[in-house]
Amino acid sequence: MQAPSPSALGLIALLALISWRAYARFRRLVGRQRLSRRRPWITLTVFPLLVLVLGYGARGEPQMLASLLAGLALGAMLAAYGLSKTRFEATPQGLYYTPDAPVGLVVSLVFAARVAYRVVEILVQPSTPRDAASFVRSPLTLAVFGLLAGYFIAYAIGLLRWRRSVVD
Repeated sequence: MQAPSPSALGLIALLALISWRAYARFRRLVGRQRLSRRRPWITLTVFPLLVLVLGYGARGEPQMLASLLAGLALGAMLAAYGLSKTRFEATPQGLYYTPDAPVGLVVSLVFAARVAYRVVEILVQPSTPRDAASFVRSPLTLAVFGLLAGYFIAYAIGLLRWRRSVVD
């Protein structure tokens, strides 16, 4: 049996990271959550960096950039809707919120479905490039990632704004 190539190992590592983050996101989309001081800031650091990296990789390709930007805009609109449905609570024990699960779950499921489709495509079609760069070299994949990133960035901003309005 032949050892996996470095690009295949990179793809496996990327898929493992995406799967782990998807699982963590699913868990946080259901039920009452304590508003962490750090979690929104981590989201506001990691997702914009990923968007910048993907945007840089798509430079010179207007369709790719447009797909990413359209996904970001749609994700931000869905976050605004989700925030309007979120229940916020300021209690003596701390700040809590209960997200509107259907919106966040749909966004996360769309992303998970796109990742699963790309994995199946790579496994079924031997001619499909197997490196990490080709994994995101699709306008649809960038749009779906933009949707996810836009949603979580805008939602984190909404949580921080609510915290500031309650604490100040």
